[in-house]
Amino acid sequence: MTPALLVVGVVALTGALLLVVLAVVPAGARQVPLSRLDPATAPRGSALAGAGVAAGVAAGAAVERVLARRGRLASGTAALERAGSSLSLPDFVLRTALVATGLGLLGGLAGGLLAGLLLAAGVPLGAKVLLSWRTGRRRAAFADQLDDSLQLMASSLRAGHSLLRAIDSVSQEASAPTSEEFARIVNETRVGRDLSDALDEVGARMGSDDFTWVAQAIAIHREVGGNLAEVLDVVSRTIRERNAIRRQVKALSAEGKLSAVVLMLLPFGVSGFIALTNPGYLSAFTETPTGVLVLGVAVLLLVVGAFWLKKMVSIRF
Repeated sequence: MTPALLVVGVVALTGALLLVVLAVVPAGARQVPLSRLDPATAPRGSALAGAGVAAGVAAGAAVERVLARRGRLASGTAALERAGSSLSLPDFVLRTALVATGLGLLGGLAGGLLAGLLLAAGVPLGAKVLLSWRTGRRRAAFADQLDDSLQLMASSLRAGHSLLRAIDSVSQEASAPTSEEFARIVNETRVGRDLSDALDEVGARMGSDDFTWVAQAIAIHREVGGNLAEVLDVVSRTIRERNAIRRQVKALSAEGKLSAVVLMLLPFGVSGFIALTNPGYLSAFTETPTGVLVLGVAVLLLVVGAFWLKKMVSIRF
């Protein structure tokens, strides 16, 4: 295959995938034109847009049925909520599948069947890693904002507002993700859910032991009464001290984490450099049974070392 044909094929494939994404996957929320708000104006339809929306709805419904049949619908939706994603689970699965298909075809054209399969298989793994990373960042931001949120709640209670009004003030004044979670509490209580259940679910979703304590303190106050503003002040002071200790531990363990990353990437970097400069030097590891065995043992030891280093630098308190 000539380079010119390869470039033409890649460009054509990329354009086709872009059209599929635009036509099949529903777009996010956009501003509605003012002309569409006028009931006297007839909307202008498009056959391609109508077909795209219908195909997107059908594909989403099919993916939702498959996920429900396998019991993955609830857990996947919860994972997206923890990551703060506005996409629905069927849309997320469709987009991941389209990206995996596109990268697989591109890898197959450029590097062969094995490269295409590796790229296609790496997309779902990358999507999962991205969700985990976004969830971790969101939880860390929530933990850093919690003490200020409690101070705002205590100030609202001292001003004479009710507990629900104090939570609503946090949802309006705080930054994301605290504002999003507190707004969800307010909305759930307005439709009839118990406040204690909504608070407990936020603590579980954000993985925050500190907020679980806050939820327990509020539940005890609703049972026995008392000055909730003073209780929130004490809890806020405790959380602020815990955050200071956590930041100090994070700073002290940063060197160990960097060393772990360097040690994990060093074998791959050295192997890649040798493969580029002297490919025959590594042939003994790939062409002989002894070399393959040595590589297997090295990978096993690398995995054990990575797990060991992760446990050493991950401090939980």
